[in-house]
Amino acid sequence: MDQATADLPERLDAAQAQTAAARAAGGLAAAGCRPGDRVAISVSSSPSLLCLVLGALCTGVVPVLLSPALTAGERRALVDDAGPVLDLAGPDDLEAVLGGEPVPLAPCPLTRPMLYTSGTTGRPKGVWAGVWDHPTAVAHQADERQLFQPRPDDLHLVCAPTYHSAPLRAALVTLGVGGSVAVVPRFEAGAVLEALRRLRPTTTFMVPTHLQRLLAHPALEPEERFDSLRLLVHAGSACPPALKRAVLERVNPGVALEFYGSTEGQFTACSDTEWLERPGTVGRARPGRRLAIEPDDTGEAPAISADGHPLGVIWCHAPPFARFEYWGQPEATEAAWRGDAFSVGDLGWLDQEGYLYLAGRRGDLIITGGVNVYPAEIEAALAGAEGVTELAVFGVPDPEWGERVCAAVVAGPGFDVGWLARLAAERLAPPKRPKQYVVVDELPHTASGKLLRRQLGAHAGLDPGDGVTGAHRG
Repeated sequence: MDQATADLPERLDAAQAQTAAARAAGGLAAAGCRPGDRVAISVSSSPSLLCLVLGALCTGVVPVLLSPALTAGERRALVDDAGPVLDLAGPDDLEAVLGGEPVPLAPCPLTRPMLYTSGTTGRPKGVWAGVWDHPTAVAHQADERQLFQPRPDDLHLVCAPTYHSAPLRAALVTLGVGGSVAVVPRFEAGAVLEALRRLRPTTTFMVPTHLQRLLAHPALEPEERFDSLRLLVHAGSACPPALKRAVLERVNPGVALEFYGSTEGQFTACSDTEWLERPGTVGRARPGRRLAIEPDDTGEAPAISADGHPLGVIWCHAPPFARFEYWGQPEATEAAWRGDAFSVGDLGWLDQEGYLYLAGRRGDLIITGGVNVYPAEIEAALAGAEGVTELAVFGVPDPEWGERVCAAVVAGPGFDVGWLARLAAERLAPPKRPKQYVVVDELPHTASGKLLRRQLGAHAGLDPGDGVTGAHRG
């Protein structure tokens, strides 16, 4: 193999995936994993990881996918919460399981991976779907295929981390119809650009931060187009209109597809044509779903969007296969559901044709580079640091990241911003580390002492608005 070939992403076709998945399922069974059991996995994206996840899902074993960038303490908290039968903490553990005796696989996944999200308290929540019966599994598979539109002759480029929901789903659904995937272990714009040129994939998924970096790469030719793509799916955070238009200039008409969803479930999809006709929309409800906007039940005055629309909480009436609960948190589950509808607390509005526009996000959530970051978790990690009298974390709009994680600090004797940044690096995964610290005299609070987090950007001189910005997740 020459060096040029060696530098290309590793490929996996459907037949290879099925064989390896059957062996992985056998390895999991030999380790004592049964349907409904959880297996924690912390490795970077690879064909081996996809095969392990496929083998688990098609035997009803639930993979709990964790970022390998988590600190030891962050990871241990999630593993303790999930209670897995098996903990695969690195590539060597994964490879050992892949060598099992093959076992039969169901024709489609019997469950969803359990991925962790969080609430405004910052406590992580595992999104749990249980093990499905055959009709539910088939309905879920059909829904995934409707969104990602896979074909047997597809080559899907995996360039976003597969411990996140959307990139994993896109890869698995491609393999499920007989297609192939090429896996970039971690996103590097130059490597992705080279893969687009030389492998000529037909489909891919990226978050807006990836698109921003790709289009800003110095090796990209001014008139270069990604003509091999028949589908470019993006989600994960707000896509700035200028970036969206720049992407549309690089692909053929009908190729770019945006969707709005969360780890918990899916809401809308939006073609490029729909977006051009209604800039700013994230589309209409996906098949089998219905959207509703309800007043916020906090008792506070309704928020107003930048263009004057009263905002409400977005609820999605979902099909039975989309039912979920929060692992071990029945109160949070109850709060998320009203009959057949669920909400993650995002704010938005619907036009007369049912197109959704987003204008807020659940609680205090920051979405940076497609990653959900919760201020309370960062504040807890940095609480009590020397010289810090009070600290609050917030997000401000950022052209590359979607949002930039910032911290406002009321400083006392001995405060050293460099030391605080080093402490964050020790205790927090990279996306959670504040990229900017601003020293202020005091933090804004209500008369009752509640932090006015939405005012922090303006208070710190970083954001002239009230902190209500567009957002979506995948």
